[in-house]
Amino acid sequence: MIVYGKNVYSQLKNDPAAIEKIYILKGLTDQRIWKSVKELNVPYEVCSKQTLDKLSKNETHQGIVCKVKEIPTYSVETLVAKAKKPGLLVALDGIQDPHNVGAILRTCDCAGVDGVILCKHNSAGLTPAAIKASTGAVYTVPVSIVTNMNQTVKSLKEQGYWIVGTDMVNARDYREGMYDVPTVLVIGNEGKGISPIVKKQCDYMVTLPMAGQIQSLNASVACGILLYEIFSQRNPL
Repeated sequence: MIVYGKNVYSQLKNDPAAIEKIYILKGLTDQRIWKSVKELNVPYEVCSKQTLDKLSKNETHQGIVCKVKEIPTYSVETLVAKAKKPGLLVALDGIQDPHNVGAILRTCDCAGVDGVILCKHNSAGLTPAAIKASTGAVYTVPVSIVTNMNQTVKSLKEQGYWIVGTDMVNARDYREGMYDVPTVLVIGNEGKGISPIVKKQCDYMVTLPMAGQIQSLNASVACGILLYEIFSQRNPL
């Protein structure tokens, strides 16, 4: 797999065994990156911008591209076993935009989420664009990829997790959520929201009040607000 960007590299350099080769821009002025690359004892190649553009498929690579081993993923059972009490997981039900996946992973790292659950089908996965948008959080937040989100959240519910969905109707204000219990926060598709079958598994729905003319938020922004409400309730001043 090809990944790119300075923030992604900053996480990768902590685990050199995950890197197969580094491609670095000829004339890159960031001396810290040059020094780090030379100290890693990993094969590297000095390249033209055209070569890096081709490797990254014309995405913003910031002068460094890495060929890496496949990113490790985990079973849901492993996420639960390693979760800090009371436990907090984020399930992405049909998120299509890899930049949303990456931004959510970044927020999950900052907010102390125990793991993220992605759908294998009809959803954005751990693509290079998602990895770049995560600023390296894909290497710090455990990810599980499942084939059946409905069965996954049903199983978590049976294990004592409360399933909290997001919706605009028949939902309580997000500040009224009960977040002191093991929680799975479900974020739905950018346009359609949570699928009806997964919605049936939710113990309750929460909504963000809209005071302006626009009646919805970007999925990653909404997720960020909700995660920090959970963080705030669990970590009062």
